[in-house]
Amino acid sequence: MAAGREIDRRRLEGILRELSALPGKDGYFTEAFCRRTRYLQPHNGMRVDAIRDAIDTYELDPVERGILLTSLVEAADRVDSTTGLQMAYLKQWAARSFGELELRLPLAVPGPAGHVTCSDANELAGELDVDLVYVDPPYNHHSYFSNYHVWETLVRWDAPEQYGIAGKRVDCRERKSAYNSRRTAPGALADLLATVTAPWLVVSFNDEGFHEPPLVEELLGERGYVCRVDVDSKRYVGAQIGIYNPRGERVGRVSHLRNHEHVFVVGPDKARIAAVTHAAAASGASAVAGAANAVAASRPAA
Repeated sequence: MAAGREIDRRRLEGILRELSALPGKDGYFTEAFCRRTRYLQPHNGMRVDAIRDAIDTYELDPVERGILLTSLVEAADRVDSTTGLQMAYLKQWAARSFGELELRLPLAVPGPAGHVTCSDANELAGELDVDLVYVDPPYNHHSYFSNYHVWETLVRWDAPEQYGIAGKRVDCRERKSAYNSRRTAPGALADLLATVTAPWLVVSFNDEGFHEPPLVEELLGERGYVCRVDVDSKRYVGAQIGIYNPRGERVGRVSHLRNHEHVFVVGPDKARIAAVTHAAAASGASAVAGAANAVAASRPAA
């Protein structure tokens, strides 16, 4: 749903077919992310240039435009040559990067229309009138903005100046958050938790970041009953691959290949917290989803 009406998915499917039929063309994206860097192979980068230019020629409302851009981002993601994050690219082209970029209509998510905002989380927190808030703060000095800068450029289509081996946008240097500093991150999270008015919170972070589980648990304990589930999991893909120098030679050793995701749930009802703990622990790697579902499922009937 968008603005109280149904999305015309048949029309969007027709537009995607037209976009898919466009011949590739050499442009900023191909030069920036296929030659200067190795995000996509040039044959797919040229298709991105052609498709992205063409999207802006259609008469679209913001939701329709967002759906087409999502289709293009997802298509690029399926044939990229990264380990997930866009901080560096593989020395040899990934097997999937040889494939052809394929536009697909994004799957619809059941339920009422949602709302997206780019507001500062600490400023937004006090304005939310909701039952449950999920807090997943940045873990370290890398911002989400710079981790996924290619998508930022693909959506904005503003041809920014680049820097570094990853070809990051220059504004990645400027847009830093208090959560990206070891000195300021704990205070920023404490301020956020103190501002949220929702009775139920789910908070998650791993053991490689700036947040100390005992301190976070103490802060949450001031709000109600707390459960904590620690989930053992593989580290990110880059750690599994190893450490390489700019010449593509493997150097050094990765210190560890597994870490722990800490999932906290806090709420006003001790019995429900017990149910949440059981559901989250049973969910393993999907402990966050298990916890959130358990909170919703255990709400008393109206």
